[in-house]
Amino acid sequence: MSNSQTHAGRVAVVTGAGRGIVQAIARDLDARGAIVVAVDLEKPAETVALLGPRALGFAAGVSDPLRTAAVGAAVAERFGRADIFVNNAGTFPFREIGDLDYATWRRVLAVNLDSQYLMVKALLPLMRQGGWGRIVNLTSNSIVTATPGLSHYFASKMGIIGLTRGLANDLAADGITVNAVGPTLSRTPGVLAERSADAVSQVAQAQAIKRPGEAGDVAGTVAFLTSDDAAFVTGQTVMADGGLARL
Repeated sequence: MSNSQTHAGRVAVVTGAGRGIVQAIARDLDARGAIVVAVDLEKPAETVALLGPRALGFAAGVSDPLRTAAVGAAVAERFGRADIFVNNAGTFPFREIGDLDYATWRRVLAVNLDSQYLMVKALLPLMRQGGWGRIVNLTSNSIVTATPGLSHYFASKMGIIGLTRGLANDLAADGITVNAVGPTLSRTPGVLAERSADAVSQVAQAQAIKRPGEAGDVAGTVAFLTSDDAAFVTGQTVMADGGLARL
């Protein structure tokens, strides 16, 4: 975690911030001087407690248009601006296509993809009025793997890449960059609830860097993409995955 104040004074909204990779991102942005607004399905009290005194926590289901609009309104009222948005709400239930019911399909698309559209819509007016913005959408490196039972998840994560590219086209004139980051299977609570530690280690053996990913590994990539240094980088998908996806 950096002590450099590369993000001093920026207001950063981070969804899915209750634990794991995104909690690490929120902590890193806070350490770099950003004012962090941490959002999760339940108020991320633990994350807020780990951040600086200016941090705020919100409970919101970000696949709900009314709740996302409420987050945007609250940020506008409190700060009058939003500079950075890290977009990560996700679910990945394993279902082979024969067992994939429509309700599960719709839930995965709503949580993983609809939420990104809705939160961008909620925060975009604040970014545009500031003439500067950084949006980072979290996708997944698993889209290049041969993992069964995730057709719905892959569809949502590929959709994020398409959304990222489209938004980059739409928002460049406003001084807003939009990029995506694809983490590897990492040793985080959410992953370990679905996969064993041995499975995570097996993935690591297919990487160029042969150790399991950790929550903090993605934070530096996000810090770069949300900084002034990345002003000429937009519409890109960066796989922060130890070299598993050699694109």
